Amino acid sequence: MTNIEKKEKPWGGRFGEPTDRQVEAFTSSLHFDRRLFRYDIEGSVAHARMLGRQGIITKGEARTIVAGLRKVFADIEAGVFQFRPDDEDIHMAIEKALTERIGDVGGKLHAGRSRNDQIALDIRLYLRAEIGRVLEFIAELKAGFLALAKKECGAIMPGYTHLQKAQPVLLSHYLLAFWEMLARDEARFRDCLKRVNVMPLGAAALAGTGLPIDRTCVARLLHFPAVSQNSMDTVSDRDFVAEFIFAASLAMMHLSRFCEDLILWSTDEFGYAEIADAFTTGSSMMPQKKNPDVAELIRGKTGRVYGNLVSLLTILKGLPMTYNRDLQEDKEPLFDTVDTLQASLQVLAAMIGRLSFNRKKMEKGAEGGFSTATDVAEYLVMKGLPFREAHGIVGKAVAYCIRNNKTLTGLTLKEFRKFYPGFEKDLFACLTVRQSVNARKITGGTAEEMIQKRIAELEGR
Repeated sequence: MTNIEKKEKPWGGRFGEPTDRQVEAFTSSLHFDRRLFRYDIEGSVAHARMLGRQGIITKGEARTIVAGLRKVFADIEAGVFQFRPDDEDIHMAIEKALTERIGDVGGKLHAGRSRNDQIALDIRLYLRAEIGRVLEFIAELKAGFLALAKKECGAIMPGYTHLQKAQPVLLSHYLLAFWEMLARDEARFRDCLKRVNVMPLGAAALAGTGLPIDRTCVARLLHFPAVSQNSMDTVSDRDFVAEFIFAASLAMMHLSRFCEDLILWSTDEFGYAEIADAFTTGSSMMPQKKNPDVAELIRGKTGRVYGNLVSLLTILKGLPMTYNRDLQEDKEPLFDTVDTLQASLQVLAAMIGRLSFNRKKMEKGAEGGFSTATDVAEYLVMKGLPFREAHGIVGKAVAYCIRNNKTLTGLTLKEFRKFYPGFEKDLFACLTVRQSVNARKITGGTAEEMIQKRIAELEGR
């Protein structure tokens, strides 16, 4: 019987009675942290190799430990590993299984480390990998928006402020706005990755270890470009987790905003967009219904990710230095955020590839709401009027149209001259929505020429 089997717990030497079963159930994290198994084993393999190189254990013992860990990994990966109800966490489950397979030498693996720095390592390895996947999914979604913008180039829609029709814009311009949002999300995750990618192992419980370990060696084996510099900060630091969830919250907010528009546009009242049947559901009672459930769920799950951020920040705000068991509660918000964000990015990328738009209805919508009124004001500015004076003139013309049930395009030159005698025939060229759109040839503007140029720039990347 090994030493680890003689005690109820690996840390049970100073305790005179076994842990209460309710406490075991309450404190166990295995049901959610078992997903970290590959990273826990990856870190342990590197740690064992370093211990062997440093002479803390023999090289033969290090090889035995590494071989044992690989067998444990293979069993978990294959789904044949038996997790036990009394395993506290993934670390203890793996260490116990290792010791059962290779004997007392398995107990030497834990020299120079604590579960405190071990879990910090596991989370960093896990999050490093997951950020890589998030970046891949963001790239796919950006490509989807870019492809859709290219496909719909030339389609005109009403632009809104305060959910009121404001000015006509290109649908492509609208779609590329979300490309820009996602590009910022991408930059945030890449920046977050720099702070995730720091090697914590060797901080031990809080003060480091007196054993002659080589942290740089472990960092090299695990491909970390940096090693943490303060052991107390290392074991208590979850800033990188909060930062990831914050970046995820912003990304989900961007997805939610697009979904909100899509939900509105797919209504009969708007009729601008059609979501493919594969990404909608029906009603159990009303046979005519086609519900935008995917878009609604992304919108709803955004609040869930926000909740994860608030949960983690609340956990962290009052913790005394250094490690506290409260930090066990960091993983469920993190795991849920990773799962929610990745699923939302993937399903939205698939959905936008199947969207269709009613160009005629969108352009007709753009013609309403006196959307070219600003163009008339800018016409007067080019005639030499101060903008504020031009604004007032056009405002009076709009009020006249409303009273007489007319549109700006329906006014005659004689009627325009009631408000300002300097109007000329060339005014009518700026009253169409297409002319309005194509007049905005500034960098970042909605003119088709500028949109095509931007699409070409993005494709060139």
